[in-house]
Amino acid sequence: MNEIDPAHRFSMDAVRKFDGPAEGQVPSGINDVARQVASQYRRDTMSPIMVSGVLRMVEFAVLFLSGLGLYFYYVGFFNYLAWQYPLSIAAASFLAVVLLDVTDSYQIAALMRPVANFGRVLLVWAGTFALMALTAFAMKASEDYSRLLFGTWFVVGFVLVFVLRLVMSSLIRRWARDGRMERRAVIVGGGKSAEMLIRSVEKQPYNDIRICGIFDDRGDKRSPPIVAGYPKLGTISELIEFARIARIDMLIVSLPLTAESRVLQLLKKLWVLPVDIRLSAHSNALQFRPRAYSYIGSVPMLDIFDKPINDWDSVAKRSFDIIFSLVGIILFSPVMLATAIAIKLDSKGPVLFKQKRHGFNNEIIEVYKFRSMYADRSDPTAKQTVTKNDPRVTRVGRFIRKTSIDELPQFFNSLLGSLSLVGPRPHAIAAQSHNLLYNEVVDGYFARHKVKPGVTGWAQINGWRGEMDTNEKIRMRTEYDLYYIENWSMLFDLRILFLTPVRLLNTENAY
Repeated sequence: MNEIDPAHRFSMDAVRKFDGPAEGQVPSGINDVARQVASQYRRDTMSPIMVSGVLRMVEFAVLFLSGLGLYFYYVGFFNYLAWQYPLSIAAASFLAVVLLDVTDSYQIAALMRPVANFGRVLLVWAGTFALMALTAFAMKASEDYSRLLFGTWFVVGFVLVFVLRLVMSSLIRRWARDGRMERRAVIVGGGKSAEMLIRSVEKQPYNDIRICGIFDDRGDKRSPPIVAGYPKLGTISELIEFARIARIDMLIVSLPLTAESRVLQLLKKLWVLPVDIRLSAHSNALQFRPRAYSYIGSVPMLDIFDKPINDWDSVAKRSFDIIFSLVGIILFSPVMLATAIAIKLDSKGPVLFKQKRHGFNNEIIEVYKFRSMYADRSDPTAKQTVTKNDPRVTRVGRFIRKTSIDELPQFFNSLLGSLSLVGPRPHAIAAQSHNLLYNEVVDGYFARHKVKPGVTGWAQINGWRGEMDTNEKIRMRTEYDLYYIENWSMLFDLRILFLTPVRLLNTENAY
């Protein structure tokens, strides 16, 4: 009997090397019912983690500003501002938010029931003031503080937080009804186990999970077409296209822990998607320590894959892109202006060349480049790779391709959000090697699209840039891209960004 160790998630490398049947990564299409269901969910949703995170910052600001406002009211704007008052107010506000977090007061279930959690919030706020008083007593500074000021702040601060939570409760319920704040999930695998899982999830009060359907490779005899009121929408291969159209957040695999071979076969197809993948553990006899699981309500799940660069990481990365894109545009504006003039003087045609490429989640994006080919001989699909001494490339084009100046307009792509500054380089839709599309050369190639593509990347600074004239080059570029996705951090992005100008001095493979 095979067992899956919950202490170790399936690594992408293990899934890629699984010696099972490698069915096509690109589905031929989905049926009309599945497409109709998927189209209902095309709008982006708000992450519950992001909502509760923003509320933390708002509550800190409300508490701090109300305390500071009361201080100015009692003391006045033009009187001496004792540093200990604002510092104490800021520290108390921060402590209150931390204690509310520790007591799970920022969980969606708690936010949707503010009246039921009235006592918990009051206890936390009172505890904050008790700790403040204890600290002031220990430091022999209690006589320096106004009891009237802090007594008033205790009442005003609590009232403001409670009113804010009443408003948030109303907003969250409306967002949940409208489908704007939910985690969209698909059940992988049907039958009795899927029905038990769905019933368990639906029993959870104030659940933010919306089950969008079921996908299973088995026929209707072993896997009924309707399970607990949800339709079976297709096979596992069809699920890939469905998940991309519907912007699915989570795949829940409803299979026993002992079915390791089948689980790995499924993951070999599904790991290319930018979603959380969970293995349901609600009906398994094997029991592990509670911290081995994550939970949907009280339903235990084993974490297989997490969506990369998600929630606050995505906010940090987007901020990074905006700041450094603006810096790049300002810094390189003289070079871009000179390049535009040189292109116009060298050959007829537009300065910019727009090319459709695969972006995040396999979506089609338009990438900007300086035109480096003669306008009447350009190849927007990149079906024919540019080679050394390619007659289609202009004199200016040869120089700007060699120095990567032709890529500078992609700072605007990054600023607008279709690209990131750092990530796997986007390839043209029809890019080929020996008459084979890249995804036909490399198994799991589309896993590169689990994050936004980048202006520069880990593969590029390690020498895998320029002409992709062999299958081995495509495989190596993909391996480096997947390594980046699995090991992403803000420091990793900074390292790649600052190494890029140095590594671009090696122009051996750039034509």
